[in-house]
Amino acid sequence: MELGYDGSLYILAFDHRGSFQKSFLGVSGRKPTPEEDSKIVELKAIVFEGMLAAVESGEDPSALGVLVDEQYGGDIPKLARERGLRLAMPVERSGQNEFDFEYGEQFGDHIEQFDPDFTKVLVRWNPDGDKVGNQRQGERLARLSDWLHERDRKFLFELLVPAEPAQLDSVGGDEERYDVELRPDLMCRAIAEIQAAGIEADVWKIEGVDTQADNDRIIAQTRGGGRDGVTSVVLGRGADDAKVDHWLRQAAPVDGFVGFAIGRSNFSQPLKAWMAGSASREEVAAQIGANYTRFIHVYRDAQ
Repeated sequence: MELGYDGSLYILAFDHRGSFQKSFLGVSGRKPTPEEDSKIVELKAIVFEGMLAAVESGEDPSALGVLVDEQYGGDIPKLARERGLRLAMPVERSGQNEFDFEYGEQFGDHIEQFDPDFTKVLVRWNPDGDKVGNQRQGERLARLSDWLHERDRKFLFELLVPAEPAQLDSVGGDEERYDVELRPDLMCRAIAEIQAAGIEADVWKIEGVDTQADNDRIIAQTRGGGRDGVTSVVLGRGADDAKVDHWLRQAAPVDGFVGFAIGRSNFSQPLKAWMAGSASREEVAAQIGANYTRFIHVYRDAQ
């Protein structure tokens, strides 16, 4: 199987689980009640209605991606397929610092049941962090990578590089300085370590960086060693529009980036308005769709 993905990919990401429980329902440190679970399913249905609003505005469904989880996704995976949207689904256990499978040894059964276009993982990997932990999660991820590619399935790899205490201390505790001065190099090193561990992504889901030059370096690493078809998308990190716009404009002109995966920046405020009773369901879905399509236009205009 040839690595990579050919085509634009604008992902509306709402596979969050623990953060949905906490942000919208205030549930933390306990299991949600059945009523709370049902409310999260409803919230995700509204986000999907925002995606449908984007389709109805004229966007090409084949370039639009839905990233949604099995736990709270309801019938969204089926509906996304019926609409011709690209479907991505996570396999990681939510809220863990170290990657592990949500469904243990049955991970393959769940992938085959839903048959997504992309199987997604979220991985925290700092090359100067816990070496033993990185090795453990690397072994699990290599197993997943092999399983997917043996079955001609695409692997979407979300890489987060959280700061180690010493790294943050070196920039005076300033997270913005960490992002600008240290994170790009650490991302390249992390990608190299992940590749060396036998883990092969088709699409990398990359934290935004502040310069096109850093994006060039990151893409060079993702595509090194003959991985010419491998592509990347920019993730939003829940940042404000101005910051996300800047990241998109720095990535879009770089050959190897094909779009983005943005979630909370699209739906957090609209869903909170609906929960507060200050906006109707139809108004909230329309706003989510408008937010999402605006990011698409920002990205395309920068290409």
